[in-house]
Amino acid sequence: MASGNLHFRIATPEYAEPIQQLVQCAFRAEDSRQGWTADMELSARFRVEVKQVLATISNPDSAILMATDNNGTLVGSIEISKRGIDRARFSMLAVDQSHQRQGLGRQVLGHAEEYCQRVWGARIGELNALSTRQELILWYVRRGYRKTGELRPFPREEFNGLELPDDMCFVELEKDLSAAADSEDAF
Repeated sequence: MASGNLHFRIATPEYAEPIQQLVQCAFRAEDSRQGWTADMELSARFRVEVKQVLATISNPDSAILMATDNNGTLVGSIEISKRGIDRARFSMLAVDQSHQRQGLGRQVLGHAEEYCQRVWGARIGELNALSTRQELILWYVRRGYRKTGELRPFPREEFNGLELPDDMCFVELEKDLSAAADSEDAF
Protein backbone atom coordinates (compact mmCIF):
# COMPACT_ATOMS: atom_id res chain seq x y z
CA MET A 1 0.00 0.00 0.00
CA ALA A 2 1.45 3.37 -0.96
CA SER A 3 2.08 5.83 1.84
CA GLY A 4 -0.36 8.41 0.50
CA ASN A 5 -3.29 5.99 0.53
CA LEU A 6 -4.17 6.18 4.22
CA HIS A 7 -7.12 8.19 5.44
CA PHE A 8 -7.43 9.12 9.12
CA ARG A 9 -10.41 9.88 11.29
CA ILE A 10 -11.49 9.74 14.92
CA ALA A 11 -13.27 6.51 15.86
CA THR A 12 -16.92 6.63 16.82
CA PRO A 13 -18.80 3.98 18.87
CA GLU A 14 -19.90 1.94 15.85
CA TYR A 15 -16.22 1.17 15.17
CA ALA A 16 -15.54 -0.25 18.65
CA GLU A 17 -15.91 -3.88 17.59
CA PRO A 18 -13.82 -3.64 14.39
CA ILE A 19 -11.10 -1.81 16.34
CA GLN A 20 -11.18 -4.45 19.08
CA GLN A 21 -10.79 -7.18 16.46
CA LEU A 22 -7.98 -5.31 14.67
CA VAL A 23 -6.01 -4.73 17.87
CA GLN A 24 -6.43 -8.25 19.17
CA CYS A 25 -5.43 -9.82 15.82
CA ALA A 26 -2.50 -7.46 15.34
CA PHE A 27 -1.12 -8.16 18.81
CA ARG A 28 -1.43 -11.90 18.20
CA ALA A 29 0.20 -11.85 14.75
CA GLU A 30 3.29 -13.97 14.44
CA ASP A 31 6.38 -12.27 13.03
CA SER A 32 9.57 -14.03 12.02
CA ARG A 33 11.81 -11.11 13.06
CA GLN A 34 13.81 -12.00 16.18
CA GLY A 35 12.68 -10.04 19.23
CA TRP A 36 9.74 -8.41 17.47
CA THR A 37 6.72 -10.26 18.84
CA ALA A 38 8.18 -11.78 22.00
CA ASP A 39 6.34 -14.78 23.45
CA MET A 40 3.55 -16.08 21.21
CA GLU A 41 1.79 -17.78 24.14
CA LEU A 42 1.69 -14.42 25.92
CA SER A 43 0.38 -12.76 22.74
CA ALA A 44 -2.29 -15.44 22.34
CA ARG A 45 -3.64 -14.59 25.80
CA PHE A 46 -3.77 -10.86 25.11
CA ARG A 47 -7.33 -9.55 25.36
CA VAL A 48 -8.95 -6.22 24.79
CA GLU A 49 -12.68 -5.91 25.31
CA VAL A 50 -15.12 -3.90 23.21
CA LYS A 51 -16.15 -2.05 26.38
CA GLN A 52 -12.52 -0.91 26.83
CA VAL A 53 -12.51 0.45 23.29
CA LEU A 54 -15.84 2.20 23.91
CA ALA A 55 -14.50 3.74 27.12
CA THR A 56 -11.57 5.24 25.21
CA ILE A 57 -13.81 6.52 22.43
CA SER A 58 -16.24 8.16 24.88
CA ASN A 59 -13.60 9.75 27.13
CA PRO A 60 -13.22 13.47 26.26
CA ASP A 61 -9.47 13.31 27.01
CA SER A 62 -8.79 10.37 24.71
CA ALA A 63 -9.57 9.08 21.24
CA ILE A 64 -8.76 6.31 18.83
CA LEU A 65 -7.40 7.39 15.48
CA MET A 66 -8.38 5.03 12.68
CA ALA A 67 -6.43 4.54 9.46
CA THR A 68 -8.40 3.28 6.48
CA ASP A 69 -7.36 2.45 2.94
CA ASN A 70 -8.94 3.92 -0.21
CA ASN A 71 -11.77 1.38 0.06
CA GLY A 72 -12.61 2.47 3.62
CA THR A 73 -11.20 -0.73 5.13
CA LEU A 74 -9.76 -0.34 8.62
CA VAL A 75 -6.03 -1.12 8.39
CA GLY A 76 -4.61 0.55 11.50
CA SER A 77 -5.43 2.34 14.72
CA ILE A 78 -3.85 3.97 17.74
CA GLU A 79 -5.19 5.14 21.08
CA ILE A 80 -4.26 8.66 22.14
CA SER A 81 -4.87 10.41 25.44
CA LYS A 82 -4.12 13.80 26.96
CA ARG A 83 -1.67 13.80 29.85
CA GLY A 84 -1.60 17.19 31.49
CA ILE A 85 -1.41 20.38 29.49
CA ASP A 86 1.41 19.47 27.12
CA ARG A 87 1.70 15.67 26.99
CA ALA A 88 0.04 12.95 24.95
CA ARG A 89 0.11 9.22 25.56
CA PHE A 90 0.09 6.73 22.67
CA SER A 91 -0.99 3.13 23.11
CA MET A 92 -2.44 0.13 21.30
CA LEU A 93 -0.76 0.95 17.98
CA ALA A 94 -2.10 -1.76 15.68
CA VAL A 95 -1.82 -2.57 11.98
CA ASP A 96 -3.85 -5.26 10.22
CA GLN A 97 -1.83 -8.47 9.77
CA SER A 98 -2.02 -8.35 5.97
CA HIS A 99 -0.62 -4.80 5.95
CA GLN A 100 2.21 -5.22 8.45
CA ARG A 101 5.82 -4.52 7.43
CA GLN A 102 4.73 -1.90 4.87
CA GLY A 103 5.42 1.25 6.89
CA LEU A 104 1.84 1.77 8.04
CA GLY A 105 2.74 1.68 11.73
CA ARG A 106 5.19 4.54 11.17
CA GLN A 107 2.48 6.52 9.35
CA VAL A 108 -0.17 5.88 12.01
CA LEU A 109 2.20 6.89 14.83
CA GLY A 110 3.35 9.96 12.89
CA HIS A 111 -0.23 11.06 12.28
CA ALA A 112 -1.07 10.57 15.98
CA GLU A 113 1.93 12.68 17.01
CA GLU A 114 0.98 15.46 14.61
CA TYR A 115 -2.68 15.33 15.65
CA CYS A 116 -1.88 15.56 19.37
CA GLN A 117 0.49 18.43 18.79
CA ARG A 118 -1.90 20.37 16.53
CA VAL A 119 -5.20 19.69 18.35
CA TRP A 120 -4.13 19.28 21.98
CA GLY A 121 -0.93 21.35 22.01
CA ALA A 122 1.13 18.34 23.08
CA ARG A 123 4.87 18.94 23.17
CA ILE A 124 5.85 15.53 24.59
CA GLY A 125 4.69 12.12 23.37
CA GLU A 126 4.79 9.15 25.75
CA LEU A 127 4.44 5.42 25.21
CA ASN A 128 5.78 2.14 26.48
CA ALA A 129 6.86 -1.25 25.19
CA LEU A 130 7.33 -4.64 26.78
CA SER A 131 10.95 -5.07 27.89
CA THR A 132 11.22 -8.40 26.06
CA ARG A 133 10.43 -6.73 22.74
CA GLN A 134 13.83 -5.20 22.09
CA GLU A 135 13.29 -4.80 18.34
CA LEU A 136 10.09 -2.86 18.96
CA ILE A 137 11.87 -0.61 21.45
CA LEU A 138 14.58 0.04 18.85
CA TRP A 139 11.88 0.81 16.28
CA TYR A 140 10.50 3.50 18.61
CA VAL A 141 14.02 4.85 19.16
CA ARG A 142 14.39 5.19 15.38
CA ARG A 143 11.13 7.19 15.44
CA GLY A 144 12.77 9.69 17.83
CA TYR A 145 11.73 8.24 21.20
CA ARG A 146 14.17 7.82 24.06
CA LYS A 147 14.01 5.63 27.13
CA THR A 148 13.13 7.68 30.22
CA GLY A 149 14.67 5.18 32.64
CA GLU A 150 11.26 4.53 34.15
CA LEU A 151 9.96 0.96 34.24
CA ARG A 152 6.39 -0.07 35.00
CA PRO A 153 5.37 -3.49 36.30
CA PHE A 154 3.84 -6.05 33.97
CA PRO A 155 0.37 -7.25 35.11
CA ARG A 156 1.41 -10.86 35.81
CA GLU A 157 -1.90 -11.62 37.53
CA GLU A 158 -3.65 -11.40 34.15
CA PHE A 159 -1.42 -14.16 32.75
CA ASN A 160 -1.54 -16.85 35.45
CA GLY A 161 0.08 -20.12 34.47
CA LEU A 162 2.57 -18.57 32.05
CA GLU A 163 6.25 -18.76 32.83
CA LEU A 164 7.41 -15.16 32.39
CA PRO A 165 10.87 -13.67 32.80
CA ASP A 166 11.33 -12.29 36.33
CA ASP A 167 12.46 -8.93 34.99
CA MET A 168 9.64 -8.48 32.43
CA CYS A 169 8.20 -4.98 32.65
CA PHE A 170 7.14 -2.04 30.51
CA VAL A 171 9.88 0.34 29.37
CA GLU A 172 8.72 3.96 29.25
CA LEU A 173 9.76 6.11 26.29
CA GLU A 174 9.12 9.72 25.32
CA LYS A 175 9.68 12.08 22.41
CA ASP A 176 9.90 15.85 22.14
CA LEU A 177 7.19 16.43 19.56
CA SER A 178 7.92 20.13 19.22
CA ALA A 179 11.56 19.41 18.26
CA ALA A 180 10.41 16.91 15.64
CA ALA A 181 8.01 19.49 14.17
CA ASP A 182 10.72 22.18 14.22
CA SER A 183 13.13 19.94 12.29
CA GLU A 184 10.42 19.18 9.71
CA ASP A 185 9.74 22.92 9.26
CA ALA A 186 13.42 23.48 8.50
CA PHE A 187 13.16 21.60 5.18
